[in-house]
Amino acid sequence: MNKYAVFLVLLNCAIVCATNAQLPPAFKKSDKEGIKKDPRVRYYLPPERMVWQSDTTGKYLQHADRLLKVGNGQAELINKDLTVLKNDKNSKTGFLIDFGKEIFGGLQITTGLMKTKTPVKVRVRFGESVTEAMSDVGGTDGATNDHAMRDFMIELPWLGGLEVGNTGFRFVRIDLLEADAELLLKEVNAIFMYRDIPYLGSFHSNDERLNQIWATGAYTVHLNMQQYLWDGIKRDKLVWIGDTHPEMMVINSVFGYNEVVPMSLDLAKAATPLPAWMNGISSYSMWWVLIQRDWYLHQGDMKYLQLQRQYLVGLLKQLMTKIKDGKEALDGNRFLDWPSSENKPAIHAGLQAMLVMTLTAGSELCHILKETETARSCDEAVAILKKNVPDIAESKQAAALLALAGLLPAEQANAVLSKSNTGGFSTFYGYYMLQAKAMAGDYQGAINNIRDYWGGMLDLGATTFWEDFDLSWKENAGRIDEIVPKDKIDVHATYGAYCYKNLRHSLAHGWAAGPTSWLTTHVLGIKVMAPGCKVVKIEPHLGDLKSVRGSFPTPFGLIKVNHLKMPDGKIKTSVDAPKQVKIIK
Repeated sequence: MNKYAVFLVLLNCAIVCATNAQLPPAFKKSDKEGIKKDPRVRYYLPPERMVWQSDTTGKYLQHADRLLKVGNGQAELINKDLTVLKNDKNSKTGFLIDFGKEIFGGLQITTGLMKTKTPVKVRVRFGESVTEAMSDVGGTDGATNDHAMRDFMIELPWLGGLEVGNTGFRFVRIDLLEADAELLLKEVNAIFMYRDIPYLGSFHSNDERLNQIWATGAYTVHLNMQQYLWDGIKRDKLVWIGDTHPEMMVINSVFGYNEVVPMSLDLAKAATPLPAWMNGISSYSMWWVLIQRDWYLHQGDMKYLQLQRQYLVGLLKQLMTKIKDGKEALDGNRFLDWPSSENKPAIHAGLQAMLVMTLTAGSELCHILKETETARSCDEAVAILKKNVPDIAESKQAAALLALAGLLPAEQANAVLSKSNTGGFSTFYGYYMLQAKAMAGDYQGAINNIRDYWGGMLDLGATTFWEDFDLSWKENAGRIDEIVPKDKIDVHATYGAYCYKNLRHSLAHGWAAGPTSWLTTHVLGIKVMAPGCKVVKIEPHLGDLKSVRGSFPTPFGLIKVNHLKMPDGKIKTSVDAPKQVKIIK
């Protein structure tokens, strides 16, 4: 049995154990108060590759390849198949391992029967890139320990084990620290923590690049579905409500209902009594309303929506007080996304559009909740706002939002969005740029943008999508999964701005996953038309694709579609849907 077969057996055992888990009888009912079950599972992953080692002669580092073998995580009374690290007065020994893809969790380190029982000091460095794991903390270009420890010293026990770490990573470097020291390592495994949920939605076309992009976006969001829905697994590991909208759309397309969405929305609401803005940002409170509308549209959970009534109505009334002379006059942190953050006219245009979108969505929800007076006030405010169309200030972010709000013809917005292809895109607002291009009927242009922009991250070794990206970064760039050659640019260490400069830049950020939802909605062509997916429209836009098939989760089960482009260019479509779902073609 090879190591991957063994690994699958261990995974299956872990699933069974997690499914049947309960507290032992020793815990009385009173003991259980305040105890919470972790919604995640833990798997132990062996490293896939030795990227770097300080010594290749065998003098200081022996049998490093043994760390790549699948083990059992158990210290044993025999010293068999161990990796040996030795230091003398003049040397420090270390190695860098690769776990193959970005994950969230930590490390399980198992030691051997060493000559002395004195704990052995080592330094552990986690990294989303090889460079990050090989760098020191501090300085303008260094790594950070913000939000989680990624560079620290620990002591390892004699003949035992230690579990440590709570961050997003792919690479780990371990160094033996003290002079004249020896370390016997039996295993170094990653602890992979995530929600064990099925991928119900799917997307398969004749273009493997698009397929990989769809899957990478799904995985990026999945990793951020921890106790709550985070923005990034390395940084910040917080519930940022603006980030949550594209993440929620991916969850609707891939996983269907998951408690992490309402839990995160409720967390933000509880932390933000009115008149405060969520996360201190007025647009993020507006995103909360838009998420509530889109979540209800897909899931049809009326009981949950009713629980939002008081806060929703109060927030909508508050937003309507922020209109002056027909223009938005929002206070708090005025923010769309980072690349547009210094363009104040663009921010005004975007907030004007968002206020129209939010009050429109609020009116829809208020009609459902029979809050007719608030709905009417929202409609009247929207009519006033629509009389004022701000200049886009050469901003693709503003152009996209103005189009989505109906303040700018989609074709006019698309002319702006198409300039210099993906120049001016951002991983967050790129999703709304794609949506605006779809409104203009430019599906082929959007597909090309997805291949180039999001595919550009894959070309540099990404296994998850990044907090930000610019296609120009690819020029003469090294990959993030290699020690960057001297004649290449180190992308992670060189680029980034604002809060994500250099190695602080998150390489697994949920807001970047928008193409997954976009491809499901517009290429696979599955669009929800009535709350709870009771009515779904099937309208594929294949562009230059020859075929696409996939599935979409609804509260009633899966919709499965298959599209095939015929020689005359027409699309032959087959649909299999639950009987409770009305299909419109």
